[in-house]
Amino acid sequence: MSYGQCFQAWRADCAADWHDYTHHPFVQGLGDGSLPRAAFLNYLRQDYLFLLNFSRAWALGVVKADGLAEMQACSATVHALVDGEMALHVRICAAEGITPEELQSTPEAVSNLAYTRYVLESGYSGDFLDLLAGLAPCVLGYGEIGLRLAADAAPDTPYHDWIQTYAGEDYQQTCRDVGRLLDSAVLRRLGPDASTLPRWQALSHRFATATRLEVGFWGLGRQ
Repeated sequence: MSYGQCFQAWRADCAADWHDYTHHPFVQGLGDGSLPRAAFLNYLRQDYLFLLNFSRAWALGVVKADGLAEMQACSATVHALVDGEMALHVRICAAEGITPEELQSTPEAVSNLAYTRYVLESGYSGDFLDLLAGLAPCVLGYGEIGLRLAADAAPDTPYHDWIQTYAGEDYQQTCRDVGRLLDSAVLRRLGPDASTLPRWQALSHRFATATRLEVGFWGLGRQ
């Protein structure tokens, strides 16, 4: 797994929170199959709403971008979210008798509101780097989780479809693309010595905050 230098550095800066996120009991339950189905479906309903706003945040990246290549990268990620991840949610929920209309009308949990509005605010009040630092933990964390669970999951876990979506080549390519986008955007704006600048620490802090919000989001599976 290689999602770029910025990701590796910011991940290391919040190592304890990152571990809590990627090894959360909810995640472990997906891997060993012990997660109750009702908890998983509650999470999917909230994550559907999350992805609507997350896609809007990536679309905001097109506005904040500096040049065609960055615009194309953000647009491609919106496509992966809207036509890939969200299709998974709709498909699984449909098999459980939950319609797209019911997904759309799910009341948005407070932790969902907090996370998505934090990311959107990062883009509205900050620049392209602020937005990417807020977006990166979700995209890249799910890629890391998917790969680990694909290698370690119990053979009889009922969550193979979810795991394979994030371990699959399409999603992993999205992660590599986002990692490259992050590295190139930082280099373009902050130069080769970015990690020595106060701005770097501010971006790392934003990445860590989004990571903590990811930890909270998994808690929706208990409701």
